[in-house]
Amino acid sequence: MDSNVNRKHKSSVFSTLFSNPEVLREVYSAIEGVDIPPDAIIDINTLSDAIYMNQINDISFTINDRIVVLIEHQSTINNNVPVRLLMYIGRVYEKILEQDNLYQRKLVKIPTPEFIVLYNGKEPYPEYNQLKLSDAFKDIEDLKLIKGSGLPLELVVHVYNINHGCNPQILAKSKMLDSYSIFISMIWEYNKELSLDESMKAAIKYCIENGILGDFLRIHGSEVINMLFEEISVERLGAIRYKEGREDGIEEGIEKGREEGREEGREEERLVIARNLLAKGSALEFVSGITGLSVEEIKSRLTQTTSSGMKSE
Repeated sequence: MDSNVNRKHKSSVFSTLFSNPEVLREVYSAIEGVDIPPDAIIDINTLSDAIYMNQINDISFTINDRIVVLIEHQSTINNNVPVRLLMYIGRVYEKILEQDNLYQRKLVKIPTPEFIVLYNGKEPYPEYNQLKLSDAFKDIEDLKLIKGSGLPLELVVHVYNINHGCNPQILAKSKMLDSYSIFISMIWEYNKELSLDESMKAAIKYCIENGILGDFLRIHGSEVINMLFEEISVERLGAIRYKEGREDGIEEGIEKGREEGREEGREEERLVIARNLLAKGSALEFVSGITGLSVEEIKSRLTQTTSSGMKSE
């Protein structure tokens, strides 16, 4: 595999914590309200070598080869998840199915897919929500579909808010999910007064002192900070880069000066993220891909901003 891929796309804290068959058994049972028998075979098949939309899916696994479950964790709201997971599930099926069998006459049975997103960001969000692929279809009301035939393609993502205080019935059944929820909630709490970097350090200290993910955080503390910083920075940047100004009510005829002002603000945000990622040891090429700034521009602008005293987040 290309070494650049390995360097740019690392495991997330979530996938590191939850990529364990017994933990997934506990989490899935808690979410679905069922008990997976202890002899059920949990087979993790996350495509760690596959990149989609500049990121790797968090977790993919099968249960007794009958159900294939894709789980994503998000700290920002993203309504494009169904499209991303549609592309991902195709690659999962490529991995777990015998391709030659698909050309035989006999019907090949495949594991039933389930799509789950676990959300615990700052923005208010309902305890449960559904995201549908069909919401992204263009001009769907004008399609002349046969009455009662339904859509030719659909994918439904079940989104659960796991911020502490939300979905207590789920968190009560999964100690790992509950602990992770507390850890992230402490980061957001400290972030009200501290920088993101200092908030993560304070949250790690709090959790270790209170027996929350203690062993994991003691062993992987600095690695957790690096991974989380990149994850949150990437998600925040995505919200900035893909914010639909026109759909938010900004008319196309707004004067050019105001538009340039917004662009300068986005540029400043990109530079802040670039500087913080570089301080954490990220490669220039990775930072360039995340921020949309060229390597030369990053070098040039950060030299200028350093001399002018730009503060990192």
